[in-house]
Amino acid sequence: MISVSAALSAIPPGLRDPLIAEYQGIVQNFLEQRWRPAELQAGLFSEIVYTILDGHAKGTYATGPSKPRDMVGACRLLENNAHVPRSFQILIPRILPALYEIRNNRNVGHTGGDVDPNHMDSVVVLSMCNWIMGELVRVYHNLNIGDAQAVVDALAEVRIPLVWTNGVVKRLLDPKLSLQEHILLLAGVTVPSATATQLLSWIEYEDEKYLMRTIRNLHKKRLVEYDRNSGTVQVLPTGIAVVQTIIRKKKLAGFP
Repeated sequence: MISVSAALSAIPPGLRDPLIAEYQGIVQNFLEQRWRPAELQAGLFSEIVYTILDGHAKGTYATGPSKPRDMVGACRLLENNAHVPRSFQILIPRILPALYEIRNNRNVGHTGGDVDPNHMDSVVVLSMCNWIMGELVRVYHNLNIGDAQAVVDALAEVRIPLVWTNGVVKRLLDPKLSLQEHILLLAGVTVPSATATQLLSWIEYEDEKYLMRTIRNLHKKRLVEYDRNSGTVQVLPTGIAVVQTIIRKKKLAGFP
């Protein structure tokens, strides 16, 4: 599968690299439940995307991202670019001001209420950024929506210091974690899914039958989706919540 960097190779590195870095930061902060940092990064992400759209329309890109004096007004001007894909002319320019609004006027700080609005805001931020990244990949590399999203999903693979990888093998650096925690964490940071064979290899668990029984048990609890035919193990939203809790309670984000 093509990488995001290759799919966006038409964008100069001065814009492409910060775009990818900011997106990965938003995804990472969201998993670690650091809501405010995830929202704060939405502002810079918006500025980078705006600069890319502006350069695409003009046929000449800036060497680096720039902050428009008036984001709303600048995005409205992008709507005059009838020669670009409609998502670049209408959809993304109308999404960016909303991202900026969450960053600035919501002030990513709230008081009162039973539900932390910073979490709700971060869900919106992540969803918007994910869609924008998929659309950039789709347009620049002429992919269909499904393939573009698969490329972005690979980019969204979460990294926590507790998990070491050389690109092929992954290891949890805390051997005291339970087998269930090993499975959820390793599968949770592998996008779109890990295989039971990979997990067996990465965990180096001697009792293969017990490991498979644990995976099936997690499947029954609806924490993972285990496909017997393909052997894939994908963490479900309920399982992601458990992963987030493990990371937070055991303070694994900053391990060691």
